[in-house]
Amino acid sequence: MGNAVVHFEIRGKDAKQLQDFYSNVFGWSVNADNPIGYGLVETGSKSGIQGGIADEDQQSPNVMIYIEVGDVQAHLDQIEKEGGKTVTPVTVIPNMVTLATFRDPAGNIIGLVKNESQP
Repeated sequence: MGNAVVHFEIRGKDAKQLQDFYSNVFGWSVNADNPIGYGLVETGSKSGIQGGIADEDQQSPNVMIYIEVGDVQAHLDQIEKEGGKTVTPVTVIPNMVTLATFRDPAGNIIGLVKNESQP
């Protein structure tokens, strides 16, 4: 069985404006009450995935998907062997997730994530 896409992230220069926009247009609930102001999105739908809306200062506005994996570093190693490049090395956010990002051979930046609750 393959790995699932489990999270989306919409990023731009004014996260608050984007959070309001998507909340008003699609009825999403956005909670940015956390130390980094990351807007956790609850779409209110039983189908599909949940996501986040965040500030992006380093790149153009973009949308990223996150793929759930059991071992983030092992997948980064395989990605490098297949011609991809690590963008963000393995990063642990305590009590939440372990994540990393990579650039695929076409230049797309994709995230890898392992939830704390995963074995």
